[in-house]
Amino acid sequence: HACKRLQQDREVVLAAVGRDGSALQFASAGLRADREVVLAAVKQDSTALEFASAGLQADRGVALAALRKCRAGSTLQFVAAELRADRELVLAAVRAGPALDHAAEELK
Repeated sequence: HACKRLQQDREVVLAAVGRDGSALQFASAGLRADREVVLAAVKQDSTALEFASAGLQADRGVALAALRKCRAGSTLQFVAAELRADRELVLAAVRAGPALDHAAEELK
């Protein structure tokens, strides 16, 4: 694990999450609440949303970015409960699900 100084260094954390979004889990609480850092993480690995602050898990734009990057639909579990009723967000998650790969073309 990175030392506290590195966990709080925005530039270091941005570089780390750009290579591996799950590195967000080692960032300081302040950087896990930084929208730009979290967006960089979820664009690399959608499940990094799990490690974002509660406020950013409830941010529609961040959630949508993660769900659009998602490959299996599982990222929806890390979206704040109040956003799980958002039709566009749920559709983004469903479209990412592997089950739709096997559906008839007219249902995709």
